[in-house]
Amino acid sequence: MERITLVAPCHFGMEAVLKREIYDLGYEILQVEDGRVTFEGDTEAVCRSNLCLRTAERVLVQLGRFHAKTFDELFEGIRSLPWEDWIPANGRFWVAKASSVKSSLFSARDIQAVAKKAMVERLKGVYRLEWFPEDGPEFPVRLFLLKDEVCAAIDTTGQPLHKRGYRTWTSKAPISETMAAALLMLTPWRAGRILVDPFCGSGTFLIEAAMMAADIAPGLHRDFTFTQWEHRIARRLWKETKAEARENIRRDAAADLQGFDKDAGMIRLAGENAKQAGVGEMIRFRQQDVSRLRHGGEYGFIVTNPPYGERLEEKEALPEIYRALGEAFAQLPTWSLYVITSYEDAERMIGRKADRNRKLYNGMIRTYYYQFTGPKPPKTEEFS
Repeated sequence: MERITLVAPCHFGMEAVLKREIYDLGYEILQVEDGRVTFEGDTEAVCRSNLCLRTAERVLVQLGRFHAKTFDELFEGIRSLPWEDWIPANGRFWVAKASSVKSSLFSARDIQAVAKKAMVERLKGVYRLEWFPEDGPEFPVRLFLLKDEVCAAIDTTGQPLHKRGYRTWTSKAPISETMAAALLMLTPWRAGRILVDPFCGSGTFLIEAAMMAADIAPGLHRDFTFTQWEHRIARRLWKETKAEARENIRRDAAADLQGFDKDAGMIRLAGENAKQAGVGEMIRFRQQDVSRLRHGGEYGFIVTNPPYGERLEEKEALPEIYRALGEAFAQLPTWSLYVITSYEDAERMIGRKADRNRKLYNGMIRTYYYQFTGPKPPKTEEFS
């Protein structure tokens, strides 16, 4: 069976989470770098990883790696790669993105232009053509340059994987679906345990949790670029992979998932998003201020993305918001609290120093993921 080297980019700081996901799918990890994980699979792995990975941003087929400090070296390196293994004579190919970190070549536009020219020269020789119609399937190329090492890859995904297809509208400071899934995976929460988001906005944390609990593949209701590549990935294989994912859905999955927000419009929106994701019956949403957060259960989790105060009028309200969150959390002594925020006084206002925090970027905003861990539950059947 053909072996393919695949690259899965992810949010910086989430590499270990993605590595575990890929390993759980049964694929061999080849390399872990800042912001991406490289692994080995086959054509089925292209289907399954796009369909099932919750924390990757996209899945790329790696054509090769080489060293380049000059544009001549870049040209020769790109031309030496077997692009014809994937791109047919009528394929539409372009360099969708080039990123450069600590490398001699740093102009993205120039890197893209040189790489495209080199690809054309390679394919001219293979297909004996002087002009390419480019009216067939799409093959967007991505280049990563790090310390003068070039990684050249073809994007199998298209729209990034965080676009699950269920979130029509979002809140003012939304968290991406892939980031929400990764943050949940950094907690001990699992299906059957209590999960509350008192600033639920458009409902992303809870929807991702419900999809995990029901084992709903995140890519089940969207399209991917690779589905155009019938010369490489049989349509039958894609259909079989999706059918398997549908069979794995646990429609009777138990869940105690609750979302609050003081904005009634957001609550309506979150409910609609949950229905779109197929988990509308698994989550309870209601309009409620964080100060009224109560729950009769034990050993639950609060995972939330409160306001950051990016605008001046919102910033003035932050101390009270975080103080109210801290007071509500204090009334739940067996619970754990996980907060992603850029608010620098979050710990002080919550009234407790976090047991751990991680520096992360939510979009372009530098944030911290504060982790206030509660006691471990007893080893009973309920919590086993």
